[in-house]
Amino acid sequence: MVLNKLARRLALSVMCVAGPVLPAQALELSGKTVEWVIPFSETGGSAKWANFYAPLLSEALPGNPTVVVKFMPGAGSTKGANWFQEQKFGDSEGTLIFGSSGSTQFPYLLGDPRVRYEYKDWNVVLASGTGGVAYLPPDLAGKMNGNDASGLRDTDFIYGSQGATRLDLVPLLAWEMLGLNVEPVFGIKGRGDGRLMFERGEANIDYQTSSSYLKGVTPLVEEGTAVPMMTWGALNPAGEIVRDPTFPDIPTFKEVCEATEGCETSGEKWDAWKAFFISGFPAQKMVFLPNGASQEAIMAYAQAFEKIKARDDFAEISAGRLGVYPQMTGAKASGALKNATEVPDSAKAFVVNWLQDRYGVSLK
Repeated sequence: MVLNKLARRLALSVMCVAGPVLPAQALELSGKTVEWVIPFSETGGSAKWANFYAPLLSEALPGNPTVVVKFMPGAGSTKGANWFQEQKFGDSEGTLIFGSSGSTQFPYLLGDPRVRYEYKDWNVVLASGTGGVAYLPPDLAGKMNGNDASGLRDTDFIYGSQGATRLDLVPLLAWEMLGLNVEPVFGIKGRGDGRLMFERGEANIDYQTSSSYLKGVTPLVEEGTAVPMMTWGALNPAGEIVRDPTFPDIPTFKEVCEATEGCETSGEKWDAWKAFFISGFPAQKMVFLPNGASQEAIMAYAQAFEKIKARDDFAEISAGRLGVYPQMTGAKASGALKNATEVPDSAKAFVVNWLQDRYGVSLK
């Protein structure tokens, strides 16, 4: 019941894309450089998301500062997030922003001992929804019978992973629920590195968030070296999982699970998977100002992102780079942050125990 309420609340918040018209603000950034820190490598979806927005943000912010994306990978993004926690707004005066992802949210949710950051200290100015697509080499994809994945159970899979407590727990748990034997190779610095392992034949199953899939995997699909398996889906206003609007022709994990004997879309394991999917994808990527940010700076950044969204060409250029997902500012972004950093205690307990039993990862 708690999960369903959470799903409905999130779905309602993300379906409303347009934000309020914000007043002009006093923040002035003429001649300055804004550093946008991404705690992943330059090959993944977060990099593509930030690199898409950076030049648009430069045009929209007061004074048209240069916006530079800087990468600080390590420890599945906790290195960069811990660094950002130590930064104070007074030291940057609006010239430092941070981009988080679901892989930053999950260690926080699970009480990972490496986490020294606190989302409540940060100031969200944009929340971006996204999706994810799992894919296979064509010879293995041919073992599926429509949406039924049981034909893949005799295959030993290798998957390049950032870590079991990161966003990768969503695909890892999904594949386990399907009865697949997937061995993760932990330690990659970004999902783009997982795609490169797939391209080199070092991995034979992978998933990418939508922005990375659109740019990095679609060419592989077009040349016949990769075949989409399933998406994680999207949420409708009732909190139900439906087809991803960016990939409406690809079945969801829920559909594949329903078609595969032994995979259940109800019960403790399903509820845990859905809870972390909700936390990790409908509001996956967020932009923050550091602790102590002035209201003027918060409003100026929110207004800049609203200005970007109001561009006549935004729907067209964002669909090809980010997919078709909500881009939220103001109260909607704050609501998305709340939903992304809260999961039911029962789901958290299940995942903590699963991580210990399956991968020997202790978070207790």
